[in-house]
Amino acid sequence: MNKNQLLRPARSWPGLPTSKSLGSFGDTNCMEQLLVHCANAIENNDATLAQQILWVLNNIAPPDGDSNQRLTCGFLRALISRAAMSGNCKLLTAVANVHANDLSMNNHKFSIIELASFVDLTPWHRFGFTAANAAMLEALEGYSVVHIVDLSLTHCMQIPTLIDSMATRPEGPPLVKLTVAGSMEDYPPMLDLSYEELGSKLVNFARSRQVALEFRVIPSSSSNGFSSLIEQLRMQHLERAQNGEALVINCHMMLHYIPEETLFTNTSTSSLMEITPSNSSLRTMFLKALRSLDPTVVVLVDEDADFTSNNLVNRLRSAYNYLWIPYDTMDTFLPRGSTQRQWYEADICWKIENVISHEGPQRVERLETKSKWVQRMRNASFRGVAFSEDAISEVKNMLDEHAAGWGLKKEEEDIVLTWKGHNVVFATAWSPV
Repeated sequence: MNKNQLLRPARSWPGLPTSKSLGSFGDTNCMEQLLVHCANAIENNDATLAQQILWVLNNIAPPDGDSNQRLTCGFLRALISRAAMSGNCKLLTAVANVHANDLSMNNHKFSIIELASFVDLTPWHRFGFTAANAAMLEALEGYSVVHIVDLSLTHCMQIPTLIDSMATRPEGPPLVKLTVAGSMEDYPPMLDLSYEELGSKLVNFARSRQVALEFRVIPSSSSNGFSSLIEQLRMQHLERAQNGEALVINCHMMLHYIPEETLFTNTSTSSLMEITPSNSSLRTMFLKALRSLDPTVVVLVDEDADFTSNNLVNRLRSAYNYLWIPYDTMDTFLPRGSTQRQWYEADICWKIENVISHEGPQRVERLETKSKWVQRMRNASFRGVAFSEDAISEVKNMLDEHAAGWGLKKEEEDIVLTWKGHNVVFATAWSPV
């Protein structure tokens, strides 16, 4: 069978258009409904119906179309991938094999220069960098020794700016100890050098700014709540307290990779289990372990969406109604066919495929809303710290460098990045109660 034979509709289904009337199915709501019907058909092992809907989607959502079409194409690929991995729909498995090249989500490994340029394209990451650095600088005033634990998806990209600011403190720069979790997983954006090499570059940069920097990597995994990292920090806790050393925990879009399901005792989480009972979720255990370290400040930045549902259709709807945002923003600043746009969309497609195609431990993209994280932090005995007017002004100045459509709003102590009025990323700061 060839590709066209595999994708043609096998029988009539009420409501499906003919090839001559596909234009009427091209609006966003219809595309979302078709994806939902397709997901249900795959889950019900109705290969014939799924094939028909995929044929329609394949015709109305080209990979080089407008932002909504490219978004839908990403979900189309993810649904085919899910069917292929489950093995439920043998015909769709054949489709997936035909489209093997199209479905490959090979993510680019960035050089330091490329990654810096990549994260500067939009405020998606810069918002969190700017807000977090401002909150950390204010919390660290007067400390001569600062220990920063950087749990960041972007591989310390915000640290040089923080070092620059520390270098110009009126009381002089502190000694900075920077600890990172040498992740055992590869989540995009990926770096083309080791953390040891990255640390060497950061130390040299700090030295050029007359800031003493000590860099350390602790191999640790989000899959077990960074248990190894927590254990190392606990061992240093007494010494840090005696020396009057500030401890900063910077969490930039990494905590949603910690599983949220209820877990039971195992050796990989033993250091966390000492803090919380065995019927707690790993996220709860992690946050309570952080609280036991008595940090000076914890900054939590993440995407404001919910991808945690165990129901595929609910998860698809939530992801579809959030991930239109990066596709929409790209049309404002990256030309069609540009290399950076290909990198950017590959990262989003990776996220879509993980949310839709995978279940169990392999489904690591488990975003939670700001309200859920706020409740988690309060339950772990943290209190919110409001961002100062100076911090908010810095964020606003940063947004002025980007396309119209980006906005900022305050919600109690927190701030939220918006795109055309829709929540995108939130930033929160916390201190122990």
